[in-house]
Amino acid sequence: MAEQVEAAAPQQVDPEDAKIVTLARSSRARNGAAEGAAVRDTDGRTYAATTVALPSLRLTALQAAVAAAVSSGAEGLEAAAVVTDADSVDEASAAAVHDLTATAPILRADARGDIRGVLT
Repeated sequence: MAEQVEAAAPQQVDPEDAKIVTLARSSRARNGAAEGAAVRDTDGRTYAATTVALPSLRLTALQAAVAAAVSSGAEGLEAAAVVTDADSVDEASAAAVHDLTATAPILRADARGDIRGVLT
């Protein structure tokens, strides 16, 4: 797998990207989960999810959001966002996003919704 590079947070956040950060943030807060995530597909539809931690199933929030998009017929992603306390996006999460679209940016935000970096 190619090395992922996280760029600094952008000065201006695209309004559509801000929406998926808000969705990810609200999903995380609603479920009290470790992470919340949201993705926007190439048709503009959005899918949100949180960390899944069951005895028989473990998914990162981004993996769960990608799974929701794929199961709804999404063929590609425009962007993804994850709200996390972590200092980086884990490799499994990035891989799930980039399985659909190798160039989709992944915004990493904190609990307040502030963008901390963009994985390209």
